[in-house]
Amino acid sequence: MPEHLTKETFLQKVFNFEENSEWKYEGDLPCIIDFYADWCAPCKMVAPILDELSEEYEGKMNIYKIDTEAEQELAAAFGIQSIPSILFVPTDDKPQMAAGALPKESIKQAMKDVLKVE
Repeated sequence: MPEHLTKETFLQKVFNFEENSEWKYEGDLPCIIDFYADWCAPCKMVAPILDELSEEYEGKMNIYKIDTEAEQELAAAFGIQSIPSILFVPTDDKPQMAAGALPKESIKQAMKDVLKVE
């Protein structure tokens, strides 16, 4: 299942923006970060897809969720304007953001293209 991140766990597992001005990914595996809110209907459509992918790709990548209501500083740090917004984070390149409720095939294509995970 996707892991919910707080600012503290985000700084440890993804990017410590308090210490680094340049992007430096802290994780060992590529990851997807779902910026969502509990009241958001499209977010609820994406959630089961990410749950499935989390099981299918366990050990190959991590899937994290950030509640934009609870973690407003993280949402602001990434300039989240609309939700759901999905951040694809490769281990050795810049992350790429996709906005909106993506279908499973689009997420899998981004995983292949951006994260190099198949």
